[in-house]
This record gives sequence, C-alpha cells and structure tokens, in this order.
Amino acid sequence: MLEEVKLNELNYFVERLSREELVWLNGYVSGLIKNSLQAETKGTKISGKLTITFGTETGNSKKLATEFATKARKLGLTVKLASLDQYRLSDLSKEERFITVISTHGEGEPPAAAKKFFNHIHESRPDLSKLQYGVLALGDSAYPLFCKAGEDVDVQLERLGGKRISSVQKCDVDYEIESHEWFNHLIDALKNGVQASPIPAAVVKHTGRKTYTGKILSKVNLNASDSTKETYHIEISAADLVYHPGDSIGVIPKNPSTEVESIIQLLGVDKNKVVQNKDHDYSVVELLTSKLSISYLPERVVGKYGVIINQSIPAIRIDLIDLLKIYPTQNENQVEEVLQALEPITPRLYSISSSLLAHEEEVHITVARNCFQLDSVTRHGLCSNYLSKLPEGSSFEFYIHKNLQFRLPSQDKDIIMIGPGTGIAPFRSFVEERVSTGATGRSWLFFGDQHFSSDFLYQTEWQDYIKTGGLTKMNVAFSRDQIEKIYVQHKLLHHASEFLEWLTNGAYLYVCGAKSMGLDVENILLEIISIDGRKSEEEAQVYLNQLIEEGRYLKDVY
Repeated sequence: MLEEVKLNELNYFVERLSREELVWLNGYVSGLIKNSLQAETKGTKISGKLTITFGTETGNSKKLATEFATKARKLGLTVKLASLDQYRLSDLSKEERFITVISTHGEGEPPAAAKKFFNHIHESRPDLSKLQYGVLALGDSAYPLFCKAGEDVDVQLERLGGKRISSVQKCDVDYEIESHEWFNHLIDALKNGVQASPIPAAVVKHTGRKTYTGKILSKVNLNASDSTKETYHIEISAADLVYHPGDSIGVIPKNPSTEVESIIQLLGVDKNKVVQNKDHDYSVVELLTSKLSISYLPERVVGKYGVIINQSIPAIRIDLIDLLKIYPTQNENQVEEVLQALEPITPRLYSISSSLLAHEEEVHITVARNCFQLDSVTRHGLCSNYLSKLPEGSSFEFYIHKNLQFRLPSQDKDIIMIGPGTGIAPFRSFVEERVSTGATGRSWLFFGDQHFSSDFLYQTEWQDYIKTGGLTKMNVAFSRDQIEKIYVQHKLLHHASEFLEWLTNGAYLYVCGAKSMGLDVENILLEIISIDGRKSEEEAQVYLNQLIEEGRYLKDVY
C-alpha cells in the first residue's frame, strides 16, 4: 500500500480524470507492472517442478496463479497449473513443491471450486511429509473472517507434515503488489534452497477500492400488485463509473433506526457518546446504525458476549436486541466491551443489470426484497429492505465488485443464459452490451419464476429484444401456473437437442441464481449430454469438465 500522503495525492489526481482517461491510465499502469515482472525474471534459473493451484470465485486467484506460473516457467521451473476443482487429490502426497492461491467467501468458507480439496486435506489426512508449500490467501477486510479459508489451508498442510517455503500471505482486495512481493520472496527461497524467512505480518489496511456515491434516479417494483414478491429495478447515477457486464455492486446497508434506538435504551448509554472502533471515533448511534452488525449475530460473537457479562449462553444465532433483553449488560465497562465485540456490517453484492454503453454514468441493479418468517414474525433481509425503502433522489455509497469469471465472450460467439428470478440481472446487462456493440453471435435466454402474469421480470424488454433481433430465442418457465411445477431445467430438457447443438457449435453457457437451482441445472445438463449426446455418465462428466476448462461453462450462484 502507498503511504497516506502519496495515497491522498493519487486520489486527488484520479478524482479529476474522465472515464476515458482512467481506462488509458489502467493500461499504462498494467504495462509498467508487466515490464517490472519481466525484469524480475532475468535472474538466476531454477530447476525442478512446481505445482501452482488456485481456488477462485471471481477470477482473481486464477489471474494471480497464471501470472505466477508464467514467471516460474521463465525461471526454468517445470510448472503444473490447475484449478483446485480439477486437481487430482491423490497427487498431493507425491508433490514436492506446491503453491495454492485461494480466496475466502461467506462465513470463512473456501470458494466452491476449492471445497473438494479443502475437505480432502481435513478429512482424508494424507501424509505430506515430503511437501514444501506456500499459501496466498485472498480476501476482503470488510468481512469479519478475513482470509480464513487460506489460513485454514495453511495450518492444515503444516499439520499433515508439510513445510512452508514461505509464510502465508493475506491480501486484501488491492492484492496486486503484495501478492507479487510474496511470490518473489518464495522464489528467492527456492533459489537459495532454504526455507524463506517469514514475511513480516502485514497490518490489515483499508482497501484501495473506489467508493461511489450513487443517487437513485428511479425505483420500480417489477412484480404485479397481486404477486407475493417484491423485486425492485433500481437505477443509480454516479460519476466516473467503470464496470463490465458480469460485475456486481457492493452495498453496506444501514441498520433500522427504530431497532438502533431500542438497543441504545437497553444498553443505557448516551447515543451521542463517542467511542473508538477500528482506530476511528464514532458516536454510539453512528456506530450501531452504519458500522456494526446487530442482526442474527454468529455464535462466535454470542460466545464473546457471554464471556463479557459472565453468563453461560447457548451456542445460537440471535439478534443483539433479543440478546440484551435476555442477558442484559450490568455496567458501562461491559457496554463498551460489547461494542468492541460486535463485527462490522458485511457488504451485500447485487449483480449489475445494465451496460455502461447503454446507460452512461448509470448502474442498474435488480433487488428482491427478502421476506421470511421467524418465530411467527415477518422479517426482512437487512440490505434488500434497506434498498427497497430508499426513496428516489436519495443517495448511498457502493463499490464495484469485479467478477473476472463471468465475462462475455467475443462478439461472434453464441451465448446461452439461464437465470430464474433475480438471476436474470446480469443477462439484462449482457444483452444490452451485445446490442450496443453490434455483436453477431446468437443469444438464447431461459427465465423462470412463479407466475407469468405477475412475476415476468423485464417482460416487455425481452419481447422487444426478440422482435428487433437483440435476443435470438427465449424460453420461460412459471412454476405455479399449472398443477405440476415446471422450472428452467425442465425447459432445458424439452429443448435438449437444440441446446446440445448450440453447445457443440461453441456456445458459451452462463448460469446465475440460487445454488440449488445451479445444481439442478447441472444435473439436467449432464443428462442431456449423456442421452442426446450418446455418452456414458463418465463421458458426460468429461465433456462438462472440458466446457469448464475452455471457459464455456460459467456460473454465478449464491
């Protein structure tokens, strides 16, 4: 990271650049980095083998692993590069040098592509006494369990007998410089034939990502009045926006003011009292409104709360307000300790549903207001409720979350998009982009929801795209419009022959939406490949793996 003075100077300079100038600057800096990396590889050659693996959700781990592999090959190493979901687990105990670049998601979990590997080292417990290894952990310090998956892998590899080439390196979203410094440190250790001395533990810094202040231009409920759902199309304006179809925006919501006021009363503290948190001073009301998570506290936080008030509390998830009612704090010192024990509000990600080429200096999102029953009381998701209640003309802060693993192919390639519910969001962005660029490739969209009359999101837009050629083909499934429930995967099966023909001819397949839907679609996909493609189950899996390897089967599931 830059020193604070230099960072302020850089921000002052960047804030005054136009979008075109920022694009040019990005290419210029990338060139500088590339040249410096090439210069670094002109040193001593190294012999031997090195396996570099990656576990990625958004593509950053893959990008870094690929750069590391290129550098290592130029130094003379024989490099095997593999995604952890493609890596043969039986090879691990035979490896001599092994590096993994792994990100963290959710509650400290590894990405989906790394779960098989993660489970293997924790459950099968192979003998790794011959292994030298290094772990680069990617994460986002806005989340409480920062780089937890990478830390867990590092610790477990050591427990199984592995020896570190270099200490685990934790990197925030501005990972580029630190990650390459770590790899250079590791390479130096290999050159010298000794274990690298530990890199001094990096202080977790504030991330260098750009925060935008967005103004809500319009907000429309896409569902009809008789629908059980509320899905909002929100159009936001912001200056100097830079994003691509497939990216998301990250939003840190605010807690409801009524709940915050009740908590302050239960704590018995002055809402204007200034307390320190994360090296910053905040009033209690500001801290509880905008910074700290007070809903559905994880067991680890509840456990800390019990220690603070000297009470034995069951390992449960519970809202702070309910925790205070059942196990109240006793004094001012406990109140301050509780405020320090609470974790920050985690960002929520929403797929972008617009193209900058179609809407200059705008970003659109599609937000389903999450409603659920808990103890016979209707509750709402924190961020979806927050966004759905913001009036037109109001402002809020967000950032762009890049997803390098969910990008459009070249304009002449065909694409198949499967997105039920709000999974449709990135595909609105895809189609707008392809229409704006005059793409020649065909496009086929599968959409599903409960009812045609009330839940057909962006219905008139899709109909217009079909008429004008912006969308080649569209199939829909509305699960509650007949006795037998019909979902998007059933529509795939109905059009199996044509679907497989598109894939065989090079189409790119995209899936966005709930994880359970993604699994259902994948099972049907294997069935189509097997039956219509006249392949065995094993051959169908090989075919699917080949699509993944070629980057033609892309998922954004949550």
